[in-house]
Amino acid sequence: MNEISIDSLSCIGCGKCVKDCVAFALRIENGKAKAENGCIECGHCYAICPVGAIDMPGYDKTGCSEITPMSNIDGDVFLRAIKSRRSVRQFKNIPVEQEKIDKILEAGRYAPTGANSQNVAFTVLSKKQEEIERECVKLFRTGVKIGRKFSNRLQNADISDTFFFKGAPLVIVVSGHDKVNASLASAYMELTANSLGLGVIYSGFFCGCAVINPKIKAQLCLPKGHKPVTCMIIGYPDVEYKRIPPRRPLKLKVL
Repeated sequence: MNEISIDSLSCIGCGKCVKDCVAFALRIENGKAKAENGCIECGHCYAICPVGAIDMPGYDKTGCSEITPMSNIDGDVFLRAIKSRRSVRQFKNIPVEQEKIDKILEAGRYAPTGANSQNVAFTVLSKKQEEIERECVKLFRTGVKIGRKFSNRLQNADISDTFFFKGAPLVIVVSGHDKVNASLASAYMELTANSLGLGVIYSGFFCGCAVINPKIKAQLCLPKGHKPVTCMIIGYPDVEYKRIPPRRPLKLKVL
């Protein structure tokens, strides 16, 4: 079943949708575009049609207005902003507004996925945040206690009650079957959060706990077959950075 419909009266037969269809699921017949089997529902035809003759009736089209090209954003400013971002570990005791949470999640929803699978899911911990963090801290303290016998680096490790979520008001777990898709969504979400004045840090420790501890994973209620890929800790920063730190030289080969 095709998830697009074509208004033959509006279609001008320009062929732009056919040329841009990655799945070869469109053709021109009798001067009009026609859908065939194989559509992956990517929306390219919907986006490119100059007269709006293509619709995707099974989809939420809220906010599907005229595009804003990325080229509208000054490239130098954008790059400098990317280089200025920091992982934030100190947060103010201020809740993140629902409007901003919605924008962060929308950015993740619109991130690219392989073959347009759209198989990334998002879990906002909300009321379960404290309970899940207690479980993680309990598990990690046990691990560190054992690890101190074998590693000097763990001798001074302080696993506080807020070790995992840093006292931040918002925690979003991004999950999926595919790590690449979920990671791309997370990157989109982080940049959006930064643009809204929020700081972000990824908790790899939490994802590790969720993988090895069935109780923690069960609390996340992830979709079937999903694994937690990133845990995004988000809030208003209680720290201010003044300059861009240096990086090691670019590792590049031109073949």
